[in-house]
Amino acid sequence: MLETILIWSAVCSCVTAAQYVWDKRMAVQGRARIPERTLLLWCLLGGWPGGWITGRRIRHKTHKKSFRIRFAVCVMINIVVSVGILLLGNWLLGK
Repeated sequence: MLETILIWSAVCSCVTAAQYVWDKRMAVQGRARIPERTLLLWCLLGGWPGGWITGRRIRHKTHKKSFRIRFAVCVMINIVVSVGILLLGNWLLGK
């Protein structure tokens, strides 16, 4: 169960990181951006580690307080859901 969660998070993190890089590039060029709602959705789906690491590395979405708050909520939801899945899985399997 843990392996599945980690693989899912790694895949979502790669997608999220790519979106952060693309959005930053579009911002610098003054072109159409990826909606924050899309970035946050991928963070909520499990890509928050990729979003966090990439955001820090390329300095993207690090100063916008409203985004950071919603990002933190996504992280907390992910942690609660992941722990719940692990506990429920272990309970159902009798471990």
